[in-house]
Amino acid sequence: MSEILITKDEAVLTLSINRPAKMNALTRAMYADLAKGLNDAAGDFGIRCVVISSEGDHFTAGNDIKDFMENPPTDEDSDVGVFLGALLNFPKPLIAVVKGNAVGVGTTMLLHCDVVVASPTANFSMPFTSLGLVPEAGSSYLFPQLVGYQRAAKIFFTGEAFGADEAKEMGLVASIAADAHAEAMKIAQQIAAQPPQAIINTKALLKARQHDAVAAVMRAEFQLFSMALQSEEAMEAFMNFMAKKGSK
Repeated sequence: MSEILITKDEAVLTLSINRPAKMNALTRAMYADLAKGLNDAAGDFGIRCVVISSEGDHFTAGNDIKDFMENPPTDEDSDVGVFLGALLNFPKPLIAVVKGNAVGVGTTMLLHCDVVVASPTANFSMPFTSLGLVPEAGSSYLFPQLVGYQRAAKIFFTGEAFGADEAKEMGLVASIAADAHAEAMKIAQQIAAQPPQAIINTKALLKARQHDAVAAVMRAEFQLFSMALQSEEAMEAFMNFMAKKGSK
């Protein structure tokens, strides 16, 4: 069974993270499959909208730490970098459905989505500093722009989590629905029924002001992230994380 499920409902493509036994933690291979799914959809005229969802109770626990330590993403050509580039440059509407935990990249990827629908169970966190790392996916630019500097700084510095209601109040989430997947599919079908070139052009206009700035920040984040990964501070934080996980 593939760890990224790809289904098509008329003009809507769904990419579903399918590793529920590991809380949908992402491996290098899963990043590669997500990137390919997005890039293939970008070039397929029959696809008008893409939905990113998940199987099981959680969106994603973020990076699979073991795989992450064995295959650290140190540059933009890594599978993680290719996925983040696919997100940044995806020309069509991108919708995310979030339930349960959305950790690290599980939250930062949402900053690139056009509409996010959350379940009441959704719980967001970006614990980069707790692991001796720095924010990624352009989040050091996009998140403070969305929520204000001090609020972003507090969340990044402490690694604190926040729920669906706070995420909606911040503007990270468009709506909260008991059946978040059904709500997201309804929105996706509405978008898919619109004139496609008008939608693509409108998204390009909406993203134009910040696209190059986000791309530049993502490059800087990767450089600092790579340096941090090789630091004693990060290695100690990772080992502590694994030890805590093993003791549960």
